[in-house]
Amino acid sequence: MNKLWWQKPMRVIQTNLQVKDTPLMNPDKIAEEVLQLCGNTLVMNVGGIYAWYKSKIPYHHINEYLPKDRDILAEIIESCHLRGINVVGRFDFSKTDDVVYQQKPWWFVRNQQGEPTIYGKERPGEWSLLYSTCLNSGYRGDEFAVPVIHEVLSHYNLDGIFLNAPHYEFCGCQTCQDKYQNKYGEKIPEKPELLKSDWATESIRECTEKIYRAIKEEREELPLILYYNPIGKEDLREQLDYCDLICTESQDILSAGQNNLPPIWKPAMTMKVGRSLEENLPFGIIHSCPGMDWRHTGLPEAEYQFWMSQIPANGGYIWHSITGFSDTVPDKSILKNIKEINTMASLSEEIMQEAKILSDSVLLWDGKESGTGWFEGLTATQRQFDVVKVHQVTEAKLQSAPSIIVSEGFQTQEIGEKLISYVKQGGRLIIEGTNKDCLQPLMSILGTEAILETSENLTAAYLRMEKAKQNLFKGLSEKELLPYRGKTAYIKPCQNAEVFATLVPPFAPLDAVGAPPERASILSPKTDIPLIVTSKCGKGEVLFLPFQLSWLVQKYGLPEHLTLMKNCVNWGVSQNPIIEVEAPYGLQVSAFQKESEILLHFVNGVGKRPLTAIIPFHQLAFSVRLPENAKDISVSSCLAGQKIAVENKDGRLFCVLEKLDVWDMIRIYFHTKN
Repeated sequence: MNKLWWQKPMRVIQTNLQVKDTPLMNPDKIAEEVLQLCGNTLVMNVGGIYAWYKSKIPYHHINEYLPKDRDILAEIIESCHLRGINVVGRFDFSKTDDVVYQQKPWWFVRNQQGEPTIYGKERPGEWSLLYSTCLNSGYRGDEFAVPVIHEVLSHYNLDGIFLNAPHYEFCGCQTCQDKYQNKYGEKIPEKPELLKSDWATESIRECTEKIYRAIKEEREELPLILYYNPIGKEDLREQLDYCDLICTESQDILSAGQNNLPPIWKPAMTMKVGRSLEENLPFGIIHSCPGMDWRHTGLPEAEYQFWMSQIPANGGYIWHSITGFSDTVPDKSILKNIKEINTMASLSEEIMQEAKILSDSVLLWDGKESGTGWFEGLTATQRQFDVVKVHQVTEAKLQSAPSIIVSEGFQTQEIGEKLISYVKQGGRLIIEGTNKDCLQPLMSILGTEAILETSENLTAAYLRMEKAKQNLFKGLSEKELLPYRGKTAYIKPCQNAEVFATLVPPFAPLDAVGAPPERASILSPKTDIPLIVTSKCGKGEVLFLPFQLSWLVQKYGLPEHLTLMKNCVNWGVSQNPIIEVEAPYGLQVSAFQKESEILLHFVNGVGKRPLTAIIPFHQLAFSVRLPENAKDISVSSCLAGQKIAVENKDGRLFCVLEKLDVWDMIRIYFHTKN
């Protein structure tokens, strides 16, 4: 069956157009520049806050700078189509002019005080005020947005629709009050945190479904692209009921300051969550700027390349967001970097077609701090893992996982029986937790008779390794104690459980740990309070951490904590992980597999962030677990063409990559013996 254009690899260029730059727009030149940037899809403004065509829909603000005697939108679409470039129309119905508010005040968001929400009141220049529109109002539905979609699609040959800013904003307008009362039988609360858990999600869904139906009424094959929330509770599969493709932003907001940088793995995380759907691949939107307050300049080149590379390296489609087009972008380094990453993405995408994530473990994902702590540790230690949201947990998905990780506070009530079945049938479960309610559904397999108490936040404490020669403490054998903080679930282990580590309680209150040093001796150097417990259940086994390892990793990032987390994951695959890498923090690795190929993406983020220079990694050593009976093995560097030394030994392939700059994909091709 022939694939639609949007079911094939895409490299997207989004020009966030500024209305005052409209007279500078040259359709042929813009289309040529998309090709020069190695893009194949253009996203451009079409309607909503501004109409980039001569709209006849009442209250649609037409861009005042449009040429009087030309249809610039039609010309750009035609110029792109002549060059094989697809054009996606960007619509934003989240805000509109103050003049519209004067005419239709019931279309707009009302805050807790009943007042409209206004954006940019202090903005300099001769601009109209923008008021937030209510998701449940006629503006976002049948009275404005839907007619605009019909108008555009009946006149312009767009290839897709992108709905920007479809998010929920708390609103207490009369429409929302009536709808809430009818839906739940009670008044809408005054505080957003008191809203019913499905109110925002259902409001977004009902609003978007109207637009989705309008698109399909005009052209059934036309895709709608919609944002997804990688750390939200929403069921991503349900979202596909009212969109065709999903996207998310991974902004690298350096303007928030060095102490508030986004996690180094943010783009990778968004792609792993998006790929968990296993339908059409997700888009990763990367803004070129170091913050929207600095949107007219670009990220440092090394930081920008590292950030962008994580999208295709984790199996997503790269979507570049720049302020304007080539003639109006003040920082030309942006364009050079986009072209470089797109060129590499184009080399990898054909090989990556139909490739599946290759993982040692599945991280059950809820986006909470503990889950992101595991993400931090697993990425930092180059472990291979997949993520699955609670809505996506099925018996089949669990049974195919070599091991499963459950983080602190993960709600297991819905899936407890499935996890128990998984272990009994031979699976390996790694679970951390101090919350009795969250652990209760799994108590029968945790290797503990009871949770006796949960501690206060402990400081000046330690984890004592009871069996230092065991692989759980590989790389830590010279250490007797590991730094320890946080809460502990005091447990009573079962007779058949094996305790690998115990708690050394605080030797002093925090205000006295250093004064005087003569009194720094540990009062209780040894206890029977377990911190690492393993137990067998049926054909499988459970590794229980009754403390907050993920929090320690995320909060402090000490090598001891990272090594312990790495060893836990290696325990899950009997010390035979997919890949082992000799590399420092900052090197990311993602593995994929096809029938006779293993594809390894290496992304280099080594250095102090924000990265100001690419620090080449020379003689990168790694080993890969080969499938049984693999023969006729060949290894190549697909993106950089670097030399690779190879040795096949005891079922593992030992390799040394001569040099890694920003991103490379290593292709391991093999046959299997009959």
